[in-house]
Amino acid sequence: MKRFTLSFGLMVALAMVFSACAPAATPTAAPATPVPAATTAPTSVPTATPTSTPAPQTLTVFAAASLTGAFGDIGKAFEAAHPGVTVKFSFAGSQALRTQIEQGAPADVFASADHKNMDPLVTENLVATGADQDFATNLLIVILPPKNPANIQTLQDLAKPGLKLIFEDPSVPAGNYTRQILTSLSKDPTYGADFSTKVLANVVSNETDVKQVVAKVDQGEGDAGIVYVTDALAAPDLKTISIPANYNVIAHYPITALEKAPNPDLAATFVAYVLSADGQAVMKKWGFSPANP
Repeated sequence: MKRFTLSFGLMVALAMVFSACAPAATPTAAPATPVPAATTAPTSVPTATPTSTPAPQTLTVFAAASLTGAFGDIGKAFEAAHPGVTVKFSFAGSQALRTQIEQGAPADVFASADHKNMDPLVTENLVATGADQDFATNLLIVILPPKNPANIQTLQDLAKPGLKLIFEDPSVPAGNYTRQILTSLSKDPTYGADFSTKVLANVVSNETDVKQVVAKVDQGEGDAGIVYVTDALAAPDLKTISIPANYNVIAHYPITALEKAPNPDLAATFVAYVLSADGQAVMKKWGFSPANP
């Protein structure tokens, strides 16, 4: 009996020892439940609006040489108000510009120093009837070199033999106006019926535009010339002799968009600008008088 008890006790003791030495059970983690991804509302990304750059345009303007200064300023102002536009000027005698237009030279606008060179273009359907509008007027004046070596003091002095006079060709508006003035003066007994003949006998050169007359007289190549008042104002070193109003000629300047203008809308806009208050202010600054005083 003692042996059984001891054996049973020994077995219980061994069991306890083995149990203590057995590794502890490792807990198993529960499977993770997947967390749904957060749903984010799509963000609207603003699209940049491309900046509209005006397509480059070139406006070609044929203008009388006497408009060089005034239209130069008007062209700059027009370009500033119309980004992308370049105003290209061709300044010359109105008769020369008219011929170029008749021969097909591409131009958008024509500004003449008289109607004599504008009206034929209407007849030839190069300008729409009634499309041209007067935008300025001008008068003429006698110019002398700064030192006046011929000592010319009066209009009568232009008839003195031996003078060298520089005029515009009769086909040039200013040249035509000059001869009209001489004809009127010849009707006044103060000047004499042969006054025009004597003056024209002193002409040594007939130029194709007024700017050439100004340049030659200023350089002393002539003793006197007759140009527009505006040209004399632009050359303040020259001496001048006024022509009385009752003998003078009022030059009317018409402007128009041409029928075959490469840029008809832009041409019409330029004409409108010249006729506007801003355009007329520039004309006045350069000595022109308004078309309708």
